[in-house]
Amino acid sequence: MITGETIAALATPPGVGGVGIVRVSGPGVRALAIELLASLPEARRAIFRRFLDSTGAPIDEGIALFFPAPHSFTGEDVLELQGHGGPVVMDLLLQRCLECGARIAQPGEFSQRAFLNGRLDLAQAEAVADLIESGTAAAARLALRSLEGEFSQKIHKLVEAMIGLRLHVEAALDFPEEEIDFLSDKKVSTDLREIRDDLARLIASARLGRLMRDGLILVIAGLPNAGKSSLLNALSQRQTAIVTEIPGTTRDLLRERIQLDGIPLHLIDTAGLRDSDDKIEQEGVRRARGEIEQADRILWVYDSIEDPHNRGLAEARLPAQVPLTLIRNKIDIDRQSPALHRVDGITEISLSAREGLGMDLLRTHLRQSVGYHGQQEGEFIARRRHLDALKRASEYLHTGEVALLETGSGELLAEDLRQAQQALSEITGEFSSDDLLGRIFSSFCIGK
Repeated sequence: MITGETIAALATPPGVGGVGIVRVSGPGVRALAIELLASLPEARRAIFRRFLDSTGAPIDEGIALFFPAPHSFTGEDVLELQGHGGPVVMDLLLQRCLECGARIAQPGEFSQRAFLNGRLDLAQAEAVADLIESGTAAAARLALRSLEGEFSQKIHKLVEAMIGLRLHVEAALDFPEEEIDFLSDKKVSTDLREIRDDLARLIASARLGRLMRDGLILVIAGLPNAGKSSLLNALSQRQTAIVTEIPGTTRDLLRERIQLDGIPLHLIDTAGLRDSDDKIEQEGVRRARGEIEQADRILWVYDSIEDPHNRGLAEARLPAQVPLTLIRNKIDIDRQSPALHRVDGITEISLSAREGLGMDLLRTHLRQSVGYHGQQEGEFIARRRHLDALKRASEYLHTGEVALLETGSGELLAEDLRQAQQALSEITGEFSSDDLLGRIFSSFCIGK
């Protein structure tokens, strides 16, 4: 990356703190350091300095760190100024950097320069933001693994395998006069199957990584007075929702964020699904259906006393594409025991949200439903765009395999391998559009 601009930004959160950091990167860092600090600090050594204004008077005093290119985060000359963390002092220091020729950095511009200068690939750059924004300790560990390159290494290994297979297939196409028919031997089909199996395992890991990053959206739905709010309170282990015996108590959406063994769960309690002449309740039902459409899983709660055969489910018109768990609530009233079983291929859990009976069964079911077993080794953080790229690569490989087995077409297989390789390369940024980069880095915080 060649740029004539020097950028500066506050690298610590705004507000009052013991220490605040201003970060500067670009070709003008050395001249800026001499003007601001009176001399260029020794490389990679923390040095105590006074930070000077245009008249030579001190603005603040603190630590200066100079990282010469290319051995810095961005690959450019980088200067970090660690001063006292008051907002006025930090603003004066930042303004002084701008006077010395820098400009305010855009969101994510430091990480973007690190990517464009080859210091990080795109997946690693995204992991920087994911590590900063981690909502759980488990998510932070997985983001660090991605930052260290574990996810990228798996992608590169798959890409190398695809390149090797492409060379084999295209050699057979380029030299058809050879006596050996490379496309009909077992090597192509065997290698292709191994690549598909490796990709399937990577997709499973990425799904869990996406879950640890974004969390699981659980929408609690059901008829009025089924115990939805009681279930929200039981899962969150606090009295978030008002619980009464009056049907229709919940009119609006109630949201709660909790952790389940490190998995972020976004719980949404909704209004009871029923026809009503009350305009407020009608709006609550409309909002409930909107959340149900976007859910990762629906917890359908029904009253084991008032609706023992769960007739309300048939009238609920739930989206078929969203996974469903049935919650048979209020078993404490008819003195039933907690249980978990399958009904027409759907898991049903008998419990009492009010008394807490069977809640362990529900928590275990939720962990198992997302493939989480508490073992984080070998996993990594992932984003929805990663899953989309992996899915497209898998589809191309499937299409290529079908073409090979049904028609023996090496040309079609070679093209599908090329498309699959390109899809995977989008993850690490080896093949990416400027629009994609703009969307990704604009979501980063300023100063990173």
